[in-house]
Amino acid sequence: MNQIADILKLACESQQQSIDAVLATVVRTEGSAYRRAGAMMLICEDGRSVGMISGGCLEPHIIKRAFWLTRDGANVQVYQTGDDIEYAENGTAQATVKEDNSHIDRSSDNINNDSNYGKQSDDSDELNFGLGCNGRVHVLFERLATAMSLLNVISQVRQSQQPVTVATLIRSTIHFNNQNNTNSQLQIGVRLNLDNYIKSGNLTAIDANHSDKVISNASSTVIHAVDVLAKYQIFDNSAKYIKVDGEDGTTEWLIQRLQPQIRLLICGAGNDVMPLVTMAKLQDWHVTVVDSRAQYATQRRFPQADSVMVLALNDSDTLLELSKNAAVALMSHSLSQDRARLGVLLKHANHYKYLGQLGPRYRTERLIEEISTRFTNPASLNLGIKKLHYPIGYKLGGDGPEALALGIMAQVNAVVHNQNLSAENSDTHLSNTNFTTLFSTHIDSIETTATSARAAINLS
Repeated sequence: MNQIADILKLACESQQQSIDAVLATVVRTEGSAYRRAGAMMLICEDGRSVGMISGGCLEPHIIKRAFWLTRDGANVQVYQTGDDIEYAENGTAQATVKEDNSHIDRSSDNINNDSNYGKQSDDSDELNFGLGCNGRVHVLFERLATAMSLLNVISQVRQSQQPVTVATLIRSTIHFNNQNNTNSQLQIGVRLNLDNYIKSGNLTAIDANHSDKVISNASSTVIHAVDVLAKYQIFDNSAKYIKVDGEDGTTEWLIQRLQPQIRLLICGAGNDVMPLVTMAKLQDWHVTVVDSRAQYATQRRFPQADSVMVLALNDSDTLLELSKNAAVALMSHSLSQDRARLGVLLKHANHYKYLGQLGPRYRTERLIEEISTRFTNPASLNLGIKKLHYPIGYKLGGDGPEALALGIMAQVNAVVHNQNLSAENSDTHLSNTNFTTLFSTHIDSIETTATSARAAINLS
């Protein structure tokens, strides 16, 4: 399982067992860092933990201090991985504690007194681990009771398949007097639903109880900050650090575009599909395996798959529903199955994100030619042919189902995340382009011949 799935599972178990936990989230990185903003780790008070926010160097320290750091509420700590490194006589880099806590954040309960903000405190946890990465990692710590607001949204996105944009407050220099105290709007860790604000103009805070709470008395400072945040475009499953300057002070935010899982539809349930299912689940993809042969399409053969179905060759509606916004791998080793599935999918090229066909190039081109004879307008398949990857997967070397699965995973990842990789690993693009050109020429020739034949009939 992937770390996100593991964190959601452990958080649910902790709530059911009344075990407290701390969620540590990377909210900003500077310089080189192993994990990007949005990486999470969950630490339970009974000693269990899942997830990673670094390459393993920060985790032991964070596990020890997570509950102490959050004793007064959510806050952000900064960890360095290279600057001001001290070395022992033998040349070994040693970790050194920094005394500067100018980056320490507290919940709003602790920032009302100006004299306490920015001074040295025991809450300071900035540490230099001397790893040579020369980076800084900003980490938000919060107890599970408040962190569930984010975890619930992630679960909702996975179930609904609809992305959500969330803004999390990670730092604020704004102070309030007792007569006009709006601290409840500016607590460290408060999360706002930017999509709701953009669509309806309503400012809503994401609640830990599966609901959004409308903020009706938001201060001008908060409104200004949200207006600025709403203008940023966040794509894919990305996160961005934003600093907003206002008349009363500065706020710093983490904007996250929470995306659904990548969906992988595998048409074919042979033994070579098994390692592909395993690798896809390690990436936390949602995996569906279908086959028209009931003896192959069984959950017992693919226990890690989210769904295993017997799908008839003439059930085009279900095929299109399963392939919607998915990556599709045709791997049945059956001409009849591949012909049926490919015929439907080539016609609906905008329906899926990726389409790959297993087997040698001549086999796939033979299938395409056979499929084209069934259409009155074969040119309607051109877009699907351009989008089709065959033979499926990158040529990474190696042999066997595992090597094939690795190549498929690499290619799907590159396509889904819009990575323009070198054609050296695959001749699919050039081959498809050439075949599409030849196919179009072939279709034009057929249409020209048909036109000439009709003209000759009219003359006669």
